Amino acid sequence: MSRYEVTHYIAGQRIPTSSGNHCDIYNPAKGEVAGRLHLANQVEVDAAVAAAATAFPAWSQQPPLLRARVMFRFLALLQEKREELAEHLVREHGKVLPDALGEVARGIDVVEFATGIPQLLKGEYTEQVSRGMDAWSMRQPLGVCVGITPFNFPAMVPMWMYPIAIACGNSFVLKPSERDPSASLLMADLLKEAGLPDGVFNVVQGDKLAVDALLVHPDVAAVSFVGSTAVAQHIYSTGTAHGKRVQALGGAKNHMVVMPDADMEQAVDALIGAAYGSAGERCMAISVAVAVGDIADALVENLAARARKLRIGEGHQDGVEMGPIVTGVARDRIEMLIGKGVEEGATLVVDGRKTKVPGFEKGFFTGGSLFDHVTPAMTIYREEIFGPVLCVVRVPDLAAAVQLVDGHEYGNGVAIFTRDGGVAREFVRNIQVGMVGVNVPIPVPMAFNSFGGWKRSLFGDQHAYGPEGVRFYTRHKAVMQRWPDSIAKGAEFAFPQTH
Repeated sequence: MSRYEVTHYIAGQRIPTSSGNHCDIYNPAKGEVAGRLHLANQVEVDAAVAAAATAFPAWSQQPPLLRARVMFRFLALLQEKREELAEHLVREHGKVLPDALGEVARGIDVVEFATGIPQLLKGEYTEQVSRGMDAWSMRQPLGVCVGITPFNFPAMVPMWMYPIAIACGNSFVLKPSERDPSASLLMADLLKEAGLPDGVFNVVQGDKLAVDALLVHPDVAAVSFVGSTAVAQHIYSTGTAHGKRVQALGGAKNHMVVMPDADMEQAVDALIGAAYGSAGERCMAISVAVAVGDIADALVENLAARARKLRIGEGHQDGVEMGPIVTGVARDRIEMLIGKGVEEGATLVVDGRKTKVPGFEKGFFTGGSLFDHVTPAMTIYREEIFGPVLCVVRVPDLAAAVQLVDGHEYGNGVAIFTRDGGVAREFVRNIQVGMVGVNVPIPVPMAFNSFGGWKRSLFGDQHAYGPEGVRFYTRHKAVMQRWPDSIAKGAEFAFPQTH
């Protein structure tokens, strides 16, 4: 079978690399090279930014209603092509088809939100702030915006960014992950078909060279990023040092607190899906179950029974619940950390290492692993494993659970399972985490809210998409106005006052 080529997309055209540099694209279920990615050098980065900068003035002057109509056409095309987009995710990321379709659907939600941009961009007007003087505010686009996105959601996370940025009147350059880049080109094609002018949306394929070139480019106004905390901190510090507005979403170690009064079946269902869904390669995956009081033994027993029965395989196979890890290197790191957990004294209740799937023996598979008696000092508790590994930490009471969660450097997501409304309310009010679920294991906000964590899970002032996304991709302008007939004669040496 011939290997496919994934190129850049600049000014409405698919452009091969001029650098001669390429890297392999794998099918992780087969463990085989499926395609070849063209890697950008400074020439492609400059060309993409130049195309975006050239397209920006005319696009920014389009009425918001006309920009919204492009988004409406794009929305319809995405709904028509959602299966095709999901197939790219199965082939290159490895997630199972229902999960891939779910990812596309959540991305589409943001596009649907962006169609409301005329309402979202409305400013405020105040008449007669002083005699004969009125004031109002407006939100205006920034210019060329950049999105640097991770492998784990190659369709959804870019859609957290570019639909809102473009609807606000900006132009955009996307730098997707090298692991699963094909979705970016399909989205570019659909935007063009929807009527988006050439140059408003561009794609630069590449690695760190492309990222660093975008971060320092003088014509880039803003950068959005989702990925690991180490890279997020680099993106934020470099981008802001070069005068850019930056939102950089980093890593996570999401906890789910299970109270003694929780419904056991519901809690186990939630933990199995949230810990092992998408092979644990989610920034909102639950990787720590906090067992409060005497529920721990029964919780671990039920989790172990379910983890051993996980159906693992290629994403199109019937009934498969978990696919492969995205790369062999990532799988080896996950299994190394499992070994580290054993060395440091945690109890490995279920060992998912060395999993093989018949017919896909070369695939990058690992099974679901479950640890008990994990402590905060252990590496598997401190580090983001980003794989299908669930750690159970036992605590005596709710106060200890809150102290445990708040003591972690990450503050992305957390959940509590309980029947007690008072306990839930106090937990929600006091926990130092950006997104909280009550009997909801993965509390990812809908498109009309905003997504983001606290502490070292977010660098920047604004969360992603939703109202905060509109604020990030625009800047506020305040206007005060009066006309000659209302201006008193003579120079004024004081601020205008109401009198």
